[in-house]
Formats: sequence, C-alpha cells, structure tokens
Amino acid sequence: MPHMPASSALQRFRVVDLTQVRAGPTACRQLADWGADVIQVQMPEHMRGDDTLGGQEGSDYQYTHRNKRSITLNLKEAEGISVLKRLIAGADVVVENFRPDVKFRLGIDYETLRVDNPRLVYASISGFGQSGPLAGRPGFDQIAQGMGGLMSVTGLAEQGPMRVGIPIADLCAGIFAAQGILVALLERESSGKGQWLHTSLLESMVYMMDFQTSRWLIDGEIATQAGNFHPTSIPTGVYKARDGYMNIAVFGSKIWERFCDIMGAPEWVSDERYKDKKGRSVNRDSLNAEINRRLAAQDRAYWIERMNAGGVACGHISNMKEVFEEPQIQHLDMVKDVVSTHLGAQRLVGQPMQLERTPSTIARAAPRRGEHTEEVLGELGLSAADLARMKSTGVY
Repeated sequence: MPHMPASSALQRFRVVDLTQVRAGPTACRQLADWGADVIQVQMPEHMRGDDTLGGQEGSDYQYTHRNKRSITLNLKEAEGISVLKRLIAGADVVVENFRPDVKFRLGIDYETLRVDNPRLVYASISGFGQSGPLAGRPGFDQIAQGMGGLMSVTGLAEQGPMRVGIPIADLCAGIFAAQGILVALLERESSGKGQWLHTSLLESMVYMMDFQTSRWLIDGEIATQAGNFHPTSIPTGVYKARDGYMNIAVFGSKIWERFCDIMGAPEWVSDERYKDKKGRSVNRDSLNAEINRRLAAQDRAYWIERMNAGGVACGHISNMKEVFEEPQIQHLDMVKDVVSTHLGAQRLVGQPMQLERTPSTIARAAPRRGEHTEEVLGELGLSAADLARMKSTGVY
C-alpha cells in the first residue's frame, strides 16, 4: 500500500534510508514517526549480511523500523545504483551510515547526487567523522562511550570504567542527525538549496558529556566516577529505604533545609560538616550513611510522599515492568498499539514529545525486507515487465 503517514507534520518529505544497525535507522525512525515517507533500502535477501537488530522479526527491529517502507536493491549492480539514483532524484533527504569512503566508491556521495537534485539534504553518520586520522575506523557504540569520556565518569571508581546500559552513542548520533536534517530542511525553505550534514558516534558522545566538558575546558577539572551520586550536588543519588532503593535530589540551600526537616534532622543545617556545599562534599560518605540509616525506618512510599510534598525531588527506581505500571507513564500515553500483518498485535513506545495539532502515532509496523519494492519502484514509473526482468537478474 502507498505511504501511510504517521503524522501530517512531515508527510510532504520523502527520505531514502540507506542505513543499517542502529544510529542511522534511529535517525530515520524519528522522521518516519513524524510522517515522512521513509523508504528503507536494503540488500536483497540472498546477499544480506548481519545488518539487522536481532533478526527482522525481533522486538528491537520492530521498534526501530516502524512507520517505514522497505525495498531491496543490489547496489553491487550498475542497474541497482541507477534505480537508487532515480529514487533519490525525487527525494528530499538521504541518510547513510557507510564507512566514509563507501559512498564515493558507489558514486552516491552528496556532490554526485546534488547534480540531479540540488535541493537534496544528505545526512551521513559515522563512527568517528568524515575526515581525520580515525575516519576509516569501524564505529561501535561502546567504543564511542569509552573514547568520548562517558565510561570514565560512570560506575564506581573501584570497579573500573562502566558502560551505560543502552547504546547511547548510537541513539544520540541518530537523534542529532535527525535534528540536523530538520535544520537543513528549514534552511532550504529560504535558500532553495540542500546541503551535506554529518555527525558521528564520537561527536555525539563528547557533546552529551555536557557540564563535564566545561568542568575540564573552563575549570581544568577532570571528572571521575561518582557511582550513583551526583558529582557536585550533595546529597543527590541513590538511597535505600526499608523496602528498596530510591533517588533523592537536593539542590540548593533552601531545599537542603527542607530535606533536613523531613529527615527529622534539623541540626544538620547548622552542623559544621554539612551546613554548606563544600562541607557536604568533603563529608559525603558520613552524610550518606546517616541518610540511609534514617530512611531505613520507613518504606519508600512514605518518604516519596513527604519529600515531594516538601519540594524535594525524589522517586522510586523502576525496572521495565514497573515503568509501564507507573500511572504517570500510562497517563502520558507513551505506549502505542499497532498491528503487524506478519506478527500480529504489537505495543511500542511512541515519540517522547507531543505536538497537539499534528501528533505522531505508529501507522504501520516494521516491514519485512523488500516488502514494498514493487510498490515503490512502480511509483518511479517502472513497468511490470521491468520489475520482472530486474528480479530475475538479481537487481532486487
């Protein structure tokens, strides 16, 4: 069936998705969820490598590739490249995450494609950038987490570096690429011209280090691992009540005073060890031990209710089951229902931002490889005879 926009916001744009694995598909999912006609181009089944997320029927793949159409093209064949260029000539956006040299070897780099489509926005995602001494290296999320500094500030110091529990470099690179595409499309409205934009897992990780970068660049301070506790705001971190763990965040002197009252320890406000930020930093361990001792007298619900009523930010720590049992998550309607023609009913997390007039939804489940090849190529004007010949010769 033809394009089924998930939103009216971006439905006028066509995106050619040449990506695989996670960072690139994440960028394209962002556009698809807001209505763009994202056409995923994959190698034919008999030629495919390990380019999927847990297999095409796996939950990971289903989440990442919803709202897209899929075609197959053999890009090792001249006719496959020719058909791809024909598709791109009528598109608004191309997204690729090949190694930097591959697009030039295939003749589908930005400078080549802009000749036939000067309005084209061309987005490249790589491990380390499009140029420089590491540009040719293969990129992988955990490598970027390490090189970008994240693992040096995550976890407990005595346990060594620690990765984050999600592929955050991949995800951030994909989201930044999607943001860059939207910026370029906005700019195109005034200039009438497309452009090449690129980001990488490494750049995304360095940017996401946020205040830790300025602590070094401005203050000359190298951040270290602080475990579950905030490196500069104390007390902020993971604490244990009678029935389990909770997060507490105490920011500012007024909130500190309220926290002390709630904990039944107003004397902490004037205690030389704890009365100011510097003292609480030096005496972090003794303060945390005293907080845990007092918290152990009651369950989490008791403390969470009292602290939030007093303006002290806190909350319980949830596993995935508990996340989706949370009434606030349910109220925010983050879980969307969709029916896959291949796998049946599915529940997937939707977009985390709400546009009241042009909302996002999940209009279609993830496609199977090449599910829409004949449909999309037919939209380019290729005849049934053309398609039969191309299939028989392995072009798709």
